[in-house]
Amino acid sequence: MFLNAKVILRSIAGAALATALVAGAQTPAASSSSSATPAQTPTPSPAAQAPAPAAAAPPAPLSTFVLTGPLQWLPPAVFDAGPFGKLSVNGIITGFAVGQNNPVPGDDTKEATLSNGEIFIQKADGKFQWYVQAGEYTMPTLGSAYLDAQDTVKDFYGPVPVAYAKLATGKTTTWQIGALPTLMGAESTFTYQNFDIERGLLWAQENAVNRGLQVNQAIGKYVAASFSWNDGYYSNRYSWLSGSLTFTKGPHSLAYEGMGNTDETAFQTLATPVQNNSYMHTVIYTYTKGAWIVQPYFQYSKVPTNPNVGVVKGSSATGVALFVSRAFKSGFALPGRFEYIATSGSLGGPDVNLLYGPGSSATSFTVTPTYQKAGFYFRTDFAVVHTMNYTPGDVFGPLGSDATQFRAVGEFGFIFGDNIVKK
Repeated sequence: MFLNAKVILRSIAGAALATALVAGAQTPAASSSSSATPAQTPTPSPAAQAPAPAAAAPPAPLSTFVLTGPLQWLPPAVFDAGPFGKLSVNGIITGFAVGQNNPVPGDDTKEATLSNGEIFIQKADGKFQWYVQAGEYTMPTLGSAYLDAQDTVKDFYGPVPVAYAKLATGKTTTWQIGALPTLMGAESTFTYQNFDIERGLLWAQENAVNRGLQVNQAIGKYVAASFSWNDGYYSNRYSWLSGSLTFTKGPHSLAYEGMGNTDETAFQTLATPVQNNSYMHTVIYTYTKGAWIVQPYFQYSKVPTNPNVGVVKGSSATGVALFVSRAFKSGFALPGRFEYIATSGSLGGPDVNLLYGPGSSATSFTVTPTYQKAGFYFRTDFAVVHTMNYTPGDVFGPLGSDATQFRAVGEFGFIFGDNIVKK
């Protein structure tokens, strides 16, 4: 086995794993799933979906949908679907344009495309519920080549990236099975869910969607836990364990998340990189009050040495990040993100490459002026990534030798919900 049982228990962490095994796990979405329009606020972790603070954003449409930034979703269109019962439906369509310097080979200095064209359908009442998200999407990420919607769908999670059934077995307990959002990290997979248009450097180390079984449990007034058996980085090998534990009181939330592979996975794809043979810990604090969201978090991951999967010498990645968002009047908001990440190893060494060569590190800074009115929004990322101790050929520019890349990104579009049926 790639990681023995003791390592896995450390990876999930005593509190999160033990609590989840005894009591199950719960996202706040699960506990409010009897309503088609549960209350939604920025959460400490998109994965953990902890109970929301009282001073919060307007209701969100989907009982499992997470918004961590200033964008606000619309209530869903709810209709009687006959034998399928009462269904809730939302949709989104957005365009995306990027300008950048020092593009890597195969990338361009300017690009524009559809970034999201998706529909969200769920049955959100009763003991048996389900959720389906279908369409085209992109996952633009700092420091990485841009991939358009068609190629993203083909190379990652297909035209139905998230879909699962949910069974409520108690007032505070639910079970989910299917293609599920990861429990890891402070950023979610899709552009519209986050502070910024592009995902960050820490997000690039995490998984995004995994297939498996998840149990959720609310524990008293302030604690939510989740535990999952899944396929990690979409590997179709069900050898991963992951868990989260979140404490929320007033404007404060503190979340721990851990995951690890109990076996080994030799093959690699865009959706299943070498990190599929790793374990990870994350700690996220969130303060949400009035117009402010402040969210620092810490992340550590390690890919151990394992020649069976091509890892001659293992490596680790340690990162910190800070998200801040300030809302203003008339639909304006100003989110920002700072990150620093460093990997172990030395330049030219045999360590597995988790960033821009063994021993490399990087910082990023992003600011995203945002405007939203009802179902329309427009926002712009201004972002810079600077790399250090990199391996020549592994960074930016046609020769992979430029240490810094600047991007200006725009996204605009329309969110659909009950506004499409109102007269």
